[in-house]
Amino acid sequence: MAYKNTVLLCAGTGCSSSGSIKILKRMEELLEEKGIRDQVKVVKTGCFGLCAVGPIVVVYPEGAFYAHVKEEDTDRIVNEHIVEGKIVKDLLYKEAVTEDGEIRPFEEVPFYSKQVRIALENCGRIQAEDINDYIECAEGYKAAKKAITEMTREEVIDEIKRSGLRGRGGGGFPTGLKWQFAYNAPGDEKYVICNADEGDPGAFMDRSVLEGDAHCVFEAMMITAYAIGANHGYIYIRAEYPVAIHRLEIALEQAREAGYLGKNVMGTGFDFDIELKLGAGAFVCGEETALINSIEGKRGMPNPKPPFPANKGVWGKPTIINNVETFANIPKIILKGADWFTSIGTEKSPGTKVFALGGKIENVGLVEIPMGTPLREIVYDIGGGIPNGKAFKAVQTGGPSGGCIPAQYLDTPIDFDSLTALGSMMGSGGMIIMDEDNCMIDIAKFFLDFTVEESCGKCTPCREGTKRMLEILERISDGHGTMEDLDKLETLAETIKSTALCGLGQTAPNPVLSTLKFFRDEYIAHVVDKRCPAGTCTALLEYDITDKCIGCTKCARVCPVGAITGKVKEKHIIDIDKCIKCGACMDACPVNAIIKK
Repeated sequence: MAYKNTVLLCAGTGCSSSGSIKILKRMEELLEEKGIRDQVKVVKTGCFGLCAVGPIVVVYPEGAFYAHVKEEDTDRIVNEHIVEGKIVKDLLYKEAVTEDGEIRPFEEVPFYSKQVRIALENCGRIQAEDINDYIECAEGYKAAKKAITEMTREEVIDEIKRSGLRGRGGGGFPTGLKWQFAYNAPGDEKYVICNADEGDPGAFMDRSVLEGDAHCVFEAMMITAYAIGANHGYIYIRAEYPVAIHRLEIALEQAREAGYLGKNVMGTGFDFDIELKLGAGAFVCGEETALINSIEGKRGMPNPKPPFPANKGVWGKPTIINNVETFANIPKIILKGADWFTSIGTEKSPGTKVFALGGKIENVGLVEIPMGTPLREIVYDIGGGIPNGKAFKAVQTGGPSGGCIPAQYLDTPIDFDSLTALGSMMGSGGMIIMDEDNCMIDIAKFFLDFTVEESCGKCTPCREGTKRMLEILERISDGHGTMEDLDKLETLAETIKSTALCGLGQTAPNPVLSTLKFFRDEYIAHVVDKRCPAGTCTALLEYDITDKCIGCTKCARVCPVGAITGKVKEKHIIDIDKCIKCGACMDACPVNAIIKK
């Protein structure tokens, strides 16, 4: 039926935690009260991507983009916009209004207009918990039916190979080639696994796809299974994703009831079903063989390779493991063809890539851009730039396995090879932005501390080597480092890279190596001058009260250790020996008279 209005309401984890479910309930109550519930389609969607301004509500046909919506704003949206037909301008996202006061539709907001959405195409657009919306609004399961009924297994694999799709989980291995290995592997029993472990700090791409478009992943796994000759699949997801798990369970039940999973799917004679496996959140289980061990009920620890999972995977059978984002591209490639996919991105890195923008950036959230997009465009045009007028300093890509890219490489095209050449990597898609106030030793220490905590401990280089590197970094940030420590860091890093058992251990030194390469002057400042240029490392800080002091006594009153003395209306003094460098005095000073040295 035709609706007067369609309301898209974000119910992803971010917006839900900010109250979007309350907004949804209130809106449905109001529509019922006014007797217009049947005139308005209310769509409970997955993540819109622009998490910084949630909860988000978009009202069509105008495409009015409401941001930071509160429960009490719902009445105005319903009464003024839906009933009276007047857009509530003061609730609109700031960039949804042009300088001339014109309303800019949701799709034309710069954050979205500069993106190309393939993996995220349906997120924020379809009903997240209704298979019918996927079928009717997103060509749901057409690709699977086409693959199974119109293409041979070899043709499916060849199409994926021709597309040049590379694994979006971090390694960037050609997806079609991996499928070919599993297809060629002998055996009647094979498996397909969706890796939804996603352990990088700040990364939530896979979670958002599963929350907003679970059937797309099911369909991709079905196509994969048909291609390699499998009949059973697993989705391995961390238990910390309750919303995604809940929606997966709903989607699985709906898909089975509708005949898209189970015996004789879609009447094609092909059998395929999917089982959920919950992980405990170990970072190492993002590695293929560790994930397989966890599925089998063993401790999640990696195995030496070869054999590779495509030849000997779960239960010793040939297994294909792709991550969520990789799978999310498959149905579109089968429907639109490899030539369409290769027309996007670059020759060696076709298609798009989803990134989780975080850190010192205005538009925190998910973005999907064509491979080859310059980093500057992501940070400034899509990301909105650095808050508070601060200068861009670096970006960390690839999470704990990646490296820091400095400002001089802002015009670098983002693709697999360009990032690797700079000592970083694509990873699963984390992109943490840093400004002038970030200390690069502190950043390297943060990621290495994460790796030390998450190391499975199986191999000595990772278990012991990363711990020794962290100890050296701590020594440097405490002001006790030496120039010899820099040499030791590099030696340890290169040794771990070449001797660790799995890819996670081999890439663990990247944050240290990249910061040593591009920000060596900061290391030297810490070691030689005993100074942190960014004013972050507490042990190297000194607070000083300048002549701007007006003697208001606020700093003395908040100091927890009584390190500040002085009379009213006279300049105060900090006793450096007593000062614990907590920064409370600086925060309290009304005239910014206190500085860090």
